[in-house]
Amino acid sequence: MGKSVDEIIAGYDPNRHLATASTPPSSWYTDSSVFELEQPTVFSHTWQFIGRSEQVRDPGQYISCEIAGEPILVVRGNDAILRGFFNVCRHHAAAVITQSEGTAQSLRCPYHGWTYDLQGALVLAPEFGGVADFNRFANSLVPIEIAVYKNWVFAKLDQGNPSLQDFFGKDLLDHFEALNLEQLNWLERRSYTLNCNWKVFVDNYLDGGYHVPHLHRALNSVLDYGNYTIETGERFCLQSSPLVLHSSEGDTGALRRGERALYYWIYPNLMINIYASVMDTNLVIPRGVERTEIIFDYYFADVSLGAKQQNLASIAVSEQIQAEDVAICESVQRGLASRSYSAGRLSFRREAGEHLFHKLLYADLKAGPNR
Repeated sequence: MGKSVDEIIAGYDPNRHLATASTPPSSWYTDSSVFELEQPTVFSHTWQFIGRSEQVRDPGQYISCEIAGEPILVVRGNDAILRGFFNVCRHHAAAVITQSEGTAQSLRCPYHGWTYDLQGALVLAPEFGGVADFNRFANSLVPIEIAVYKNWVFAKLDQGNPSLQDFFGKDLLDHFEALNLEQLNWLERRSYTLNCNWKVFVDNYLDGGYHVPHLHRALNSVLDYGNYTIETGERFCLQSSPLVLHSSEGDTGALRRGERALYYWIYPNLMINIYASVMDTNLVIPRGVERTEIIFDYYFADVSLGAKQQNLASIAVSEQIQAEDVAICESVQRGLASRSYSAGRLSFRREAGEHLFHKLLYADLKAGPNR
């Protein structure tokens, strides 16, 4: 008989110092019961990035997506207030909004025509005359929490603390305030699907540059690997490296400029990569135990037609790095299923970010969905 999910979670010791720590057991990455527990814990309790504020600037503009397998929508009301709801009709549970973004005068379910106003209130239930004890006001769309920071929109399925500001923490907010991220302009979005558990991708990102000299030759040519630093906060990690341009290779050297590369990770699944006048965000979305979607949004200081070719070349550099990461992450997932592997040690010099990630995961999983 296999282990229960409680036994699997207990296989990790969060109290070990980094110098003596190991990764969680491989079953955290391969067992469906862990994946199922992560949805109402890790992803329902945390603030999730869902879009840009410019997408919902005007009344009627909306975004729809999923968090923890739950369909949600965010819409700007006629009163200029931004609200979030479960994208589930109160009649027979169809999605009210079927497009990922757009503009609407009202929110009309395509199944039976139930219609809600932009504040989520039910205003039309066709052919419901004669239905006894029907309370239209009790059939509004079910709300979720929404918050905006800089130009980004976040949502949280579970009501209550922490606020987005508290979730980020003062240290991370101080970092962001100094970076003037709102000066960068969104250009485009690209999406990738990996055959691995979402945590494999996060682990790879958080290994303190450990894999860069071995896997990312071009990127390694612009990073000062010996002076690569790792800073951890309550729920974030910043990896940073001086940029060395005199020995850089080709397009990577030409397009990754500035004094430092900054790589932010915010628990559990958002990365922000910043160079001078260039930024991309990576949103890691679990689609199955061994299937993950990574959504990249690309930002540049100059998004004019004259900068188009340089911006596309910058995206191509990012895509090459992503292709290298996809191959290794899928290799890791295959190895995690091997009878020869159970857990691995962490580098004291490099893998403090991974250690933080594992401890935060343990705390959420251990607390369970009914904390």
